[in-house]
Amino acid sequence: MTDQIQELPAEQPLGQLEAVAYFHGPMPTGVTVSHEGRIFVNFPKWGDDVEFTVAEVVNGEAVAYPNEDINRSDADNLAGTLISVQSVVVDPANRLWILDTGSPLFQPTEYGGPKLVCVDLATDTVVKTILFPKDVALPTSYLNDVRFDLRRGQEGIAYITDSSDKGPNGIVVADLATGESWRRLHDHPSTKADELSEFVPVVEGRPVLERQPDSSVRPAIAMGSDGIAISSDGGRLYYCPLASRLLYSVATDALVDRSLDEVAVTATVTMEGDKGGAGDGLESDAAGYVYATNYEHNAVLRWASGSDGAWETVAHDPRLLWPDTLSLAGDGYLYVTANQLHRQPDYQNGKDQRAKPYTLFRIRVDAQPVLLR
Repeated sequence: MTDQIQELPAEQPLGQLEAVAYFHGPMPTGVTVSHEGRIFVNFPKWGDDVEFTVAEVVNGEAVAYPNEDINRSDADNLAGTLISVQSVVVDPANRLWILDTGSPLFQPTEYGGPKLVCVDLATDTVVKTILFPKDVALPTSYLNDVRFDLRRGQEGIAYITDSSDKGPNGIVVADLATGESWRRLHDHPSTKADELSEFVPVVEGRPVLERQPDSSVRPAIAMGSDGIAISSDGGRLYYCPLASRLLYSVATDALVDRSLDEVAVTATVTMEGDKGGAGDGLESDAAGYVYATNYEHNAVLRWASGSDGAWETVAHDPRLLWPDTLSLAGDGYLYVTANQLHRQPDYQNGKDQRAKPYTLFRIRVDAQPVLLR
């Protein structure tokens, strides 16, 4: 036996991660990049001290966006202020859309809270707000991520995942011209979390489970349809539950055709296979690839949609501690937030295991976004 320290083999990173910004306050989830390269992020109200729920990254620092006033939640003005934002997405027309869950601390929603807010990036002003009625954004709803096809209808269509862990899951469809919205795949099995008998998430080598006083276990992560991406031709919408390793798709023609019943819509659902690990963020590019975060393996993967090919690794790095949201920018970089979601107290027997800063990374993929306009 020797006291000499040995250099032992260790797993190697794959792909070149570049740190773009560090966050020393609340944990971020969403990220998006404008056509000119402006970067926007958001901070949901899950228990951290959130001064503003939407920000622009300016010189590496998060600054309240579009202004401080709208970021001051007002219970008497739910529709006019931001309550708790889960996603920000720049659409093909270079407008910023803010998806407000209206559900701080995952509390029941009230009308006016869950909404889509459109910001004109040329003037940094709100130009449209779409409120979701109570039969679309249910009291149990948690509106999670959104994608846009501006070729449909007069002004375009938005597709939104409802990832609730307390009620029905599904896809919300919104007409951007009329503001009308409706639910599809309501509580369909493809939108729901897998049962514990089928899926146990393993992060940093540890099963993420909620242990009960009687020594039994229950799922700690039980959220449904979360990640979402639209195919390069706009014909399919890809989605995945947070608590699952499976990827699904559905025909967008069926989602937007309100004359179809749910049986006809669900008939267009396809199970696209195992992603090689669970994750919440999805993205797509103009060449037909679908990208997915993989929180079980600290990785970002991609798959040639519609093919029988295997998923390939874009990046694998121990610093990708819970890669959350993906955003493919016009500069050929794929941006990803890493927020240590699994280290929150709820998943660590009440102890906060997160270590700041949280990081926004980017990876060169030399791909272009889907621009359906």
